[in-house]
Amino acid sequence: MPKKVKPTENGKEEGPVPSKQVKVEAVGGASTLNFDSPGSLFKSLISPIKTETFFKEFWEKKPLLIQRDDPALATYYQSLFRLADLKSLCSQGLYYGRDVNVCRSVSGKKKVLNKDGKVHFLQLRKDFDQKRATIQFHQPQRFKDELWRVQEKLECYFGSLVGSNVYITPAGSQGLPPHYDDVEVFILQLEGEKHWRLYPPTVALACEYSVEYEARLGAPTHEFMLKPGDLLYFPRGTIHQADTPPGLAHSTHVTISTYQNNSWGDFLLDTISGLVFDTAKEDVELRSGIPRQLLMQVETSGVATRLSSFLRTLADRLEGTKELLSSDMKKDFVIHRLPPYYVGDGTELSTPGGVLPRLHSTVRLQFRDHIILTVGPDQNRSDEAQEKMVYIYHSLKNRRHTHMMGNEETESHGLRFPFSHVDALKQIWNSSAISVKDLKLTTDEEKENLVLSLWTECLVQVL
Repeated sequence: MPKKVKPTENGKEEGPVPSKQVKVEAVGGASTLNFDSPGSLFKSLISPIKTETFFKEFWEKKPLLIQRDDPALATYYQSLFRLADLKSLCSQGLYYGRDVNVCRSVSGKKKVLNKDGKVHFLQLRKDFDQKRATIQFHQPQRFKDELWRVQEKLECYFGSLVGSNVYITPAGSQGLPPHYDDVEVFILQLEGEKHWRLYPPTVALACEYSVEYEARLGAPTHEFMLKPGDLLYFPRGTIHQADTPPGLAHSTHVTISTYQNNSWGDFLLDTISGLVFDTAKEDVELRSGIPRQLLMQVETSGVATRLSSFLRTLADRLEGTKELLSSDMKKDFVIHRLPPYYVGDGTELSTPGGVLPRLHSTVRLQFRDHIILTVGPDQNRSDEAQEKMVYIYHSLKNRRHTHMMGNEETESHGLRFPFSHVDALKQIWNSSAISVKDLKLTTDEEKENLVLSLWTECLVQVL
């Protein structure tokens, strides 16, 4: 059994410690995940750790290992993805690089063993058995319904994209060299056992991926075996490596990741351009020209004072505002995320049902977790007199099979309204149910048309 080590305050090894100090034994927990709501799913995923405890003590701070002895949960985890699934998946037209990577860690470096073009199962299995190569399957939620179900709920819970990769590693092999990631990571062990080692971050909450040289790592802070039904969490920046020990069956685990480019810094970069645009309309100083030849100068030290003054002006404008901040991050999230999980043909996401909403109807928002409301300039006008519009984007018509696939083409789905409709839309968003006639709009026609537009897009239902 590998030793378990405990980090001290300075991150150095203190020595072997009892396993109870680095893991949590799940006793009497639920045997399967609870899909009643996004919150209940996450609660069941990290059980028996309480959600409040997780975010107070572990999230973005330190790893959490939950080792369970729960046969029912282990069986459920194995249903998420198995080595045996690869044969049928290969018949659906998978390609090296895009869908599958074949790799192995050799002398601390990643050796990629991909072939060209389409993946054939017999070749894949040959590389797995004879070359002891790890099979990395990209974004399996595109094909496996239960992973779609899990990740769709987690995207609702975190309000951030949630991707996944499956790693299948034969005995006596390691797929990837020591490295750290730019995402929050949840590991679910599905088949077999895997030996993990974690090390202190060299970059806290890293915003990029990086390979680390093993000679510089020192002793691990955590070392353990993951078995089916176990869960491991660690923050972005945590250095890690994992291998399947000799003499064991192959290991399969899924890495579920979130919070990439989702920091306060990212949000500030996203919102500041809209704030400058709005403020410049009212502040002539921001509209005045920069000094002649400023862009040609090597030294621009005097400019810092002027920029600092402008930033203070922006901060004053921002302080205490309740205005919806224009955000490309919001739009990017909603157009790239998974559609709601459904069984069947999904007609409830594209065809409105029930009676038409009228002035005296009572309506409520549906698919709330899949809709975002934001404000921005009129995208149909390019002149300086752009007026603000209210934009509603949703993921009901998103394509599951392009989820988290990078360069795959995506399109936005939603509606836009004049800025004068923002208060009425906030009423709908903030109410469990509301009468159409009570909406804050000038005319009854506007009220009916607003709700009819939302209903046609399947965003509200008539009670």
